[in-house]
Amino acid sequence: MIRVLVADDEALVRAGLRMILEVAGDIEVVAEAQDGTEAVAAVARHRPDVVLMDVRMPRMDGVAALREINRSPGPPRVVMLTTFDHDEYVHAALRARAAGFLLKDTAPRDLIAAVRAVAGGGAMLAPTVTRRMIDAFAGRRAPDVHAARERLAVLTGRERQVVHAVARGLANAEIARELAMSEITVKAHVSRSLAKLGLVNRVQIALLVRDADQDPF
Repeated sequence: MIRVLVADDEALVRAGLRMILEVAGDIEVVAEAQDGTEAVAAVARHRPDVVLMDVRMPRMDGVAALREINRSPGPPRVVMLTTFDHDEYVHAALRARAAGFLLKDTAPRDLIAAVRAVAGGGAMLAPTVTRRMIDAFAGRRAPDVHAARERLAVLTGRERQVVHAVARGLANAEIARELAMSEITVKAHVSRSLAKLGLVNRVQIALLVRDADQDPF
């Protein structure tokens, strides 16, 4: 069972997240918090596996709370939630070592998938966030095309198709439809590709593909 803490200053949002998550069957919401200070205390008290935390909360915001949580021994994985995908929130959350960043309008099944992914050691970013991060970083970095292509050469043909779709910011469900495969298979390809490439999240995959300046596979 995946133990989750939900932190948001709106009671209706917390209730909605609890309802969505507990329908999954393998997820239990063990505590709620209405601000960052309560979230930090609840993590120490309940030791959740995953924290879903709003970025903007009173007393202590989500990013400050994330920093405090990550200073504790064996911290949980934290996914930041917001109604906005402003760059400053994304950058601050990722710098503070968030395991994911999702918009609050994320579909219920994608929210559940994100919790499962980060609980298993993975990372999850909303597709719109992925696209914006790719554009932001690509403008600041001079790519080593040859090195990037050599790294991607370790992937199978199907894995290359999947990572190219990831680089375009597609979610797993969209990739599955485009490549005529199941979402489970897409997730497996993404996980294997991350392992082979020594990467930790989809943004890193997308940046590597962009550096390689790949034509569609």
